[in-house]
Amino acid sequence: MALRLDDKKALVKEVNAVAGESVTAVAAEYRGLTVGEMTELRSKARGAGVYLRVVKNTLARRAVAGTEFECMQDTLKGPILLAFAKDDPGAAARVIKDFAKEHNALQAVSLSAGGQLLPGSDLAKLADLPTLDQARAMLLGVFVAPMSQLVRTLAEPPAMLARTLSARGEQEAA
Repeated sequence: MALRLDDKKALVKEVNAVAGESVTAVAAEYRGLTVGEMTELRSKARGAGVYLRVVKNTLARRAVAGTEFECMQDTLKGPILLAFAKDDPGAAARVIKDFAKEHNALQAVSLSAGGQLLPGSDLAKLADLPTLDQARAMLLGVFVAPMSQLVRTLAEPPAMLARTLSARGEQEAA
């Protein structure tokens, strides 16, 4: 079913607004996926907070124009779906990567993060970025490690003295 001009303008405006708020984007070719598989992919994307949209190439190029994802325009060829992550930089890549493990028909074409174009082969690098909670936990671990080492160092001399006195007491009792 062909889209009317007003529908096309609304679609471009919607995708452009989402692209303006997003931190990363993934363009993937979905040729060969069934309707049921696409529905499953959309469900997983919604659950991960990822905006996923199948867009005609010309409309996709217009939608990313003026955003930091403009660098992706030349790679938008063939049946393409766009996945945008708003909060978690690796969310869209994780959804595409996890779904592509089970469905070989889904192939990442290009990625964009921070206005930089990356090839689809770099999908794993972006997908392996820690989530916000994981990054906070890693940072907290970096802050806590020196303090816990200091506490162990300060607690060792009294513990050593107690062990020495205990051993001396056992020696005298025997």
